[in-house]
Amino acid sequence: EVQLQASGGGLVQPGGSLRLSCLASGFTFGNYAMKWVRQVPGKDLERVATINGDGTWSNYVDAVKGRFTISRDNAKNTLYLQMNSLETEDTAVYYCALNDILGRGTLVTVSS
Repeated sequence: EVQLQASGGGLVQPGGSLRLSCLASGFTFGNYAMKWVRQVPGKDLERVATINGDGTWSNYVDAVKGRFTISRDNAKNTLYLQMNSLETEDTAVYYCALNDILGRGTLVTVSS
């Protein structure tokens, strides 16, 4: 059974930073591209970033380019999202995803 457990969310002021982690299990982690997606209540899911299986390629939605960095440690079955220069518009529940499988999300609130 695929399990994806995100953590690391919290309350941060605009301009601050957070690092999200996602522990994966139930599949061969390094064989799959992974994504971070986010959802604001009442709105559709938005893909934030994607990384390939060996971590050599990544892609970001325009809104986070230059501020967020996706990475992975395949030895630890863990996906990361480093978020810098956070803006109020980044407030959302963040999920890691394997194709269309979402794990438990973590809430990020950016507010002064």
